[in-house]
Amino acid sequence: MTESELDELLSAPRDDTVRALAACPGDVIILGAGGKMGPTLARMVKRAAPERRVLAVSRWSSQQAERALNDAGVETLACDLLDRDAVRALPDAPNVVFMAGQKFGTSGAPALTWAMNTLVPAQCADRYRASRIVAFSTGNVYSLAPATSRGSHESDALGPVGEYAASCVGRERMFEYHAERFGTRVAIVRLNYAIDLRYGVLVDIAQRVKRGDAVPLAVGFVNVIWQGDANRIALECLARAASPPYVVNVTGSRKLSVREIAERFATRFGTTASFDGREGPDALLSDTGRMQRDFASPAVSFDEMIGWVADWIDAGGSTLGKPTKFEARDGRF
Repeated sequence: MTESELDELLSAPRDDTVRALAACPGDVIILGAGGKMGPTLARMVKRAAPERRVLAVSRWSSQQAERALNDAGVETLACDLLDRDAVRALPDAPNVVFMAGQKFGTSGAPALTWAMNTLVPAQCADRYRASRIVAFSTGNVYSLAPATSRGSHESDALGPVGEYAASCVGRERMFEYHAERFGTRVAIVRLNYAIDLRYGVLVDIAQRVKRGDAVPLAVGFVNVIWQGDANRIALECLARAASPPYVVNVTGSRKLSVREIAERFATRFGTTASFDGREGPDALLSDTGRMQRDFASPAVSFDEMIGWVADWIDAGGSTLGKPTKFEARDGRF
């Protein structure tokens, strides 16, 4: 599989995505579209609704990524979302997907992390208070859940660990505030561990096994979901945006053992997995009951993800070089 073929796969909508967008007429603007998921999500909107104007907003440090979106029919706009006046000058759009945020580097620059994860959401929510907004959040807003459980439910009390997670609670509260005060229709997507073949927990583990490095077990269980499936569910949340906000955990419903993932990769690579430490009593896990009730099942299975990642790593496929740090228990990223 080439990178072009991978992006085609990640941006393919399903019928439910097409129907959800049809129920939400008008332009779609994606704020913070230059990250890991934004480009394929923007392309998915355009493929699901070719007649729509789709605008992807980012600082656009990568001209290649910007050109690829333009070639796919997506308009790109350069904007620093920390600049209040620049945000106010963005075009109107009745449908907004908010993807901006900062995770890595929090320990060295906590003030910037708080600005990106609370100030930027406040400014964008105010600018688009009359629109439908799907806001990406994270499962890190929960405390670690017992490894024997199904994971945290949307109704559970939040228990963020570390400044990154706390700032993400702040992001959610900014959207909640605008929903309460102005009636802004909001859907909050608490995503954890979307993967493609260039980044994610499975890539992190596969690379360690391939190199012969020990796989850490401090956080011994994870949920993962294929990025294309996460994109589809997020876009389908536009039709569920409401005041008060609709909140949903988005991840794989299967609780996966890090040890077993590593052993699966070792079998594929013809090597032996080694490990560091033992499984802790809890992990970042999410209960996906609401997602399973409200949305069609993800199209890509865990077995398919394992096979695709193994083949990609074995073939020397490119990666983003951005480890997830899934093993962190102290919330420091």
